[in-house]
Amino acid sequence: MRLSAILLTSATLVISGPAAADALNANQQRAFDIYKELVEIDTVTATGDTGKAADAMAARLRAGGIPDADVQVFKPAPRKGNLVARLRGSGARKPILLVAHIDVVPAPRADWGTDPFKLVEQDGYFYGRGSGDDKYMAASFVANLVRYKQEGYKPDRDIILALETDEEILDKDALGIQWLLKNHRDLIDAEFALNEGGPVGLKDGKPLRVSVQTSEKVSVTYALSVKNKGGHSAAPVKDNAIYRLAAGLGRLSSFNFPIVLNETTRAYFERTAQIEGGQLADDLRAVLSGQADPASAAVTRLSDNTGYNAQLRTTCITTMLQAGSAFNALPQLATATVNCRVMPGEPIDGVKATLEKVIGDSQIAVTQIDTATTSDPSSLSEGIIGPITKLSAEFFPGAVVLPVMSAGATDGSYLRNAGIPTYGHSGMAGDIGENRAHGRDERVLVKSFFIGNEYLYRLVKEFAGGK
Repeated sequence: MRLSAILLTSATLVISGPAAADALNANQQRAFDIYKELVEIDTVTATGDTGKAADAMAARLRAGGIPDADVQVFKPAPRKGNLVARLRGSGARKPILLVAHIDVVPAPRADWGTDPFKLVEQDGYFYGRGSGDDKYMAASFVANLVRYKQEGYKPDRDIILALETDEEILDKDALGIQWLLKNHRDLIDAEFALNEGGPVGLKDGKPLRVSVQTSEKVSVTYALSVKNKGGHSAAPVKDNAIYRLAAGLGRLSSFNFPIVLNETTRAYFERTAQIEGGQLADDLRAVLSGQADPASAAVTRLSDNTGYNAQLRTTCITTMLQAGSAFNALPQLATATVNCRVMPGEPIDGVKATLEKVIGDSQIAVTQIDTATTSDPSSLSEGIIGPITKLSAEFFPGAVVLPVMSAGATDGSYLRNAGIPTYGHSGMAGDIGENRAHGRDERVLVKSFFIGNEYLYRLVKEFAGGK
């Protein structure tokens, strides 16, 4: 590996500590080896094998000195695996839970510039499916647990690691975090959990913000369907199921849900306005004042930014279409899948009612096809925000700590509902304008991997205490 001057210092992303080494030290090498092994195991939720990945990580932990009795792999279904491991502390305080999912979304080889299931270093990045979402955190937690053990570290509380499956499908079959909560709650019960999300945002290569995810939007999916008697394509009629559905989707595409701010997003926008300045700050303050007209230029500009728009309101977007049965037959059924991300606290039934109103066609049936998992935000106590603020100033000087609401969904909602406050906070730095998770050529900065790994090592020790 060509990893020298980029490991611990750079001109744009700084971490205090020794000057950059000429080669990986033992801890960095261990973290890289685990990361590489994990990325190169195909764990695509539907077709891969998270059981294999769980076994591999269990072997790493046992080889690193974690007793067999404290490393358990559970396989609730074929090719499905969850791992729970524990580094025992003094028991003076309730445990902390480190959670990461090991399943990934599909990655067709033809779509990628590299093999998605090979960890490739190129142009200062690590490429690979899951390199950021979420095998960076999984590998870092495994490597750091071994490091703690080999150092003889004795925390004030147990440190529990849970690597789980099926997060990428919202654990719809209850084989991942829900299975652990139902069948082995005692093994993962904790005062709070550290989860994916909450990255470090870079602008022009410099750390600008350090996010702490305290809440999530609620994912709920609907089927929009039109039925028709059909017929022969040689004798078309105007009442075409595809056209009718398309017209309704067109009306939906032009609709914006109203702006709804909550405690987390209000704080996020207030601090972002302080950081950014200029027109963006003026637009944010106009929205924060509550006086901005929905049709105003300020709201329009913010809505045109996908990141800010997702923080402002509920969103619903068409993601799949299906219609017809033959090239020469009029469609008897046309169906669209619409995925909504609902602001916390908004009634789910109200979203369906809004969709029906906006679509404006009684012949387009709207049916909810999944179960929405709602959860209350996790509060940011000094015990959480204090260590994060302290270490961020050291690792990412000048960056502002920001509470954020995730526009996506993680297993944090299940943990919060089970009474375990959960915080998305990764220490992984990346450009604010780039997000390749779930996309083509997923990648993370090489320097960010090693800096983030060290950051998590230090942060968990701050949370766990002891010596």
